Parts: sequence; structure tokens; C-alpha cells
Amino acid sequence: MDVVSDAISAIRVGRPSSTRLRVSGRWCVRLAPYDGAGFHVVLGGACRLLPQGGGDPVDLGTGDVVLLPRGAGHVLAHAGAAPAEARRAVPFEEVRDTDVRLPGGGPEVELLCGKYRLDHSRAHPLTAELPETVHLRNRTGAHPELRAAVDLLARELTGTGPGSALALPGLLDLLLIYMIRAWTTQASAGVWPAALSDPATSAALRALHTDPAAPWTADRLASEAGVSRATLARRFTALVGRPPMAYLTWWRLTLAATRLRDSDVPLATVAREAGYGSPYALSHAFSREFGTTPGRYRERARAARPAVTAS
Repeated sequence: MDVVSDAISAIRVGRPSSTRLRVSGRWCVRLAPYDGAGFHVVLGGACRLLPQGGGDPVDLGTGDVVLLPRGAGHVLAHAGAAPAEARRAVPFEEVRDTDVRLPGGGPEVELLCGKYRLDHSRAHPLTAELPETVHLRNRTGAHPELRAAVDLLARELTGTGPGSALALPGLLDLLLIYMIRAWTTQASAGVWPAALSDPATSAALRALHTDPAAPWTADRLASEAGVSRATLARRFTALVGRPPMAYLTWWRLTLAATRLRDSDVPLATVAREAGYGSPYALSHAFSREFGTTPGRYRERARAARPAVTAS
């Protein structure tokens, strides 16, 4: 496993959902804040995103993709819409899954709007560092995987091809991966793009994420990264925000929490998969980190599961 895949897997809950929207005229729709992440793909035309509470408008053109990693509320509107027009926005639920023709003429805009249910309580630092709005422009030669996913999504949206009911959610999952991957490659600043581009730090991260249950030591990890123990400790801590072995402990407990939340496997299995020698050792570390036992954590997660996974 790699860091981006693991970061997404640790917080992703349930299946993504999406809806297609065709609008024209001087349209304006409001999307409420969401406990997860929202996204929009402009399949045709142009429009404008107005962030909730102010902020610079984001102009979107055909092929553009925008991700709202923390589900911030916002308004989608016709191209060139003034921020003041957000006051007349209608709820998105009133126009979803339909063709809307509003007065005032103007070209048609076609959008794929969707959301991912995410558990932000144990967000990986990589996803936590994402800005409120990630705008990925449709530029020739940029992010070919993302462009391919957008093209495939556009073709699958008709729902007429065999297997489209399974293909669409799978493509939406790919879209999330490619959006975050694109951000890590184009971000001009930020801790995690730097961490993933540093050879020693990225090698250590890859080793820890590939086999978190291995009996890692600082010396063994430094050897894997091809640098001295002191060099790895210095570079890793500066870029990731905590020493390598402290990061490993945090990640193992995050994996254990995810396993407890999403499965009914015995605690002994969870402990073994997370790199702990016994359920007691896991319980001790887990209680110190989460302030509760693994059993109580699982009970609360199970009780919350219907509300979290509902469509």
C-alpha cells in the first residue's frame, strides 16, 4: 500500500454517490455543508463556485474538477455570477437529477456532482492538509489519469452499458484518488507534497505502509530508507511532524480503529494485523490514544454505522 491509498482508506466510509445536473439560464444552487467530501466535474459549459462565508469565486470550465475535502458549504452558479447572487440560491436537492431551464437564457451547463462519506476523526495528516477547495483545471497534458477517469465517468453516466451500476462507484473511487494525487503533484507548498517527494522520507513511509505490522526499529527503517538513523529522524520529523517510530505507532492505532469500525473480526486478529503481540498490548496502547477500550470503541462505531453509511 502507498500513503495516499492508505490515507483515503482510513477515513472512507460507505460508497460514494453522485448525480448529474443540467442547467441553463441565470441559475444558482446551494449545497449545504456535508460530513465528508464533495466534488464537482464540469462535463460541459462553464460555471462559478462561490464559497460559503465569502472567499474568492472559483471559475470552472469544461473538464475542470473541484474537490471540497471537508464538505464545505458552497453555491454553484452560472458563469460570472456575483457573490451577492448566492442569496437567491435554491437548495441543490430541489434541482438534482433533472434538467433545469431558468429565465435569462445562457448556455447549458452539465455537471456531475457527488460526495464521499468520510470519517474525519482519524484523518491522515496528508488529507488534513488539503485546502478547503482543490481546483484542478483541465489543461492539456496535465493529470492524464484524472482526465481519463473524467472521460470514463461521462460515458458511464448514461447507465445503459452492462455493469454500469458497479462501474460508476468504482470510477468515483478512482476519481477521489486521482484528485488527491493531482494535488500532491501540483501543490507549490505544503508539508506532505514535500514529504512524498523527499527520497528518504518517502521510502520510509512506503516501508511502514507496506508492512505496518513488521517488527520495525529505527535502525531497520533507516536502512530501508538508505540513510543513517540520525538523518532519517531529522528529515522525517521535519517533514511529517513526528519521529518515524511515533508515526508508526499512530498509524498502527489508526489501522486498528478502522478495522474495529468496519469489521467484526476478533480483537486478537486486529492486534496481530496492527503489529501488536497480544490483545492486551493493543488495548493498552489503544486506550492511551483514544481514551477508551477497543471494545467500547467498536460498540460506538457500530451504533453510529447506520447513520454514517446511509445514502
